[in-house]
Amino acid sequence: MYFHSLQFLFFLTLTFSLYWALHRHKWPRLGVLMVASVYFYSMWTPWPLVLFLGATGINHLCIKGFRRSQSPGVRKALLTVSIVSTLGVLCTFKYADMFRETAVALLGPLGIHVRTQAFGLLLPVGLSFFTFQALSYVVDQYRGEIQKEHTFFEHLLYLLFFPHLVAGPIVRASHLIERFDDTPSLTAEEGGRGLYRIAVGLAKKLIIADVLGSGLVDPVFASPEAYTSAECFVAAVAYSFELYFDFSAYSDIAIGTAALFGFKFAENFNRPYLATNLFDFWSRWHISLSNWLRDYLYRPLGGNRVSKPRALLNLMITMGLGGLWHGADWRFAIWGLAHGAMECFIRVWWWMTGKPPKEGKMAVVRAGLGWVATFTVVVLTRIVFRSPSLTHAGEMYLRLFEGSLGLANVSTLVWTMLAVAAVSHVTPLSFFHKAGDLFVRMPVPVRAVVLVLVGLGVRHLTSVETRPYVYFQF
Repeated sequence: MYFHSLQFLFFLTLTFSLYWALHRHKWPRLGVLMVASVYFYSMWTPWPLVLFLGATGINHLCIKGFRRSQSPGVRKALLTVSIVSTLGVLCTFKYADMFRETAVALLGPLGIHVRTQAFGLLLPVGLSFFTFQALSYVVDQYRGEIQKEHTFFEHLLYLLFFPHLVAGPIVRASHLIERFDDTPSLTAEEGGRGLYRIAVGLAKKLIIADVLGSGLVDPVFASPEAYTSAECFVAAVAYSFELYFDFSAYSDIAIGTAALFGFKFAENFNRPYLATNLFDFWSRWHISLSNWLRDYLYRPLGGNRVSKPRALLNLMITMGLGGLWHGADWRFAIWGLAHGAMECFIRVWWWMTGKPPKEGKMAVVRAGLGWVATFTVVVLTRIVFRSPSLTHAGEMYLRLFEGSLGLANVSTLVWTMLAVAAVSHVTPLSFFHKAGDLFVRMPVPVRAVVLVLVGLGVRHLTSVETRPYVYFQF
């Protein structure tokens, strides 16, 4: 059940109606959300829910144990059990075949027999997001950052809540589970803003992302040898915009949907392609993941509070594992390590020369050059991210740098969507806030007409086949 399907809109309307009919009673309203979340996920396949239930059960028992124990050793042991079991589920179902293939490649030439047949395990949709959110909750409980002890039902609902389950954002406890006790409220303005956010997400997904993907990105990356260098470059840029508008669309709809139930999720994107260095980029892109890696990996490793060589190593570990989180293929780790290496270079440069001032005669020039360099790095490294293999990525790079000209295969529609994507990305956020204010001030019947017209317009403009969200594969 995709967010951009009519089926989801009917599902959302029914769930919304039942929830607010029972909103004064805690367990009935939470029961509505649990049933809705289980049904939502079951539309793909119900079997992973058994896996999620078991993983949550182990974590919940560990939380109960170290909340009641005064022994540091016992508490650390229980935390270790929780982390190992949770990551064990992720590694088994997502990375088992990758590790098997790597072992075959490394040990086979040495005469060591390794299973060559694939395990063929089902990869549950949203497993990576489930894992990181589950770990954050356990660690926050261990650290004492969550004061209240929640029931198993609340714990499970926090992880399965349907707006964020499949592709995030990774939601902290303070934004969801700690709000379960509060009687929810929803003003007309808050409801209107939630609907507006959903409408913006649908437009991003169906009008921009899907058109760029089907109109240029997919055919070029499938057969780069059939296109000129210029067309390959435009396709690489188009993919970066497709990925942003696809993923931020999902986040917009998730945030808007959560708002309709009285929950406020944190923002997940902040115009990342305006970043002037890679640190700035990762503070704007997939913010919930960047913050998770900072708080639960980089800082526990020592962050930048250790020696400079160790700080650089911590950065490389964080970016490498953050890259590998995206998919069961070493090319994702290489993509992450490439970003990590360039961030290390930037940090060493700053240690040597100091961070450049944000004001002064040369600040605008430095910012401009930094933006060009950052965007170029993001676009070029994304070729590894998008290609089905490193060999295929190499073919794309070779074709890209051959220098052949010609843009005959870039359609007018694709050029138009690229222009729309670029202009909307640089447009000040205040413009979208004012558009939201205008939408909220409309009478309810007018709002309904506007949404219907937007839906009809989207259907008319997009003749391409409806596509799943890119991050569903992660």
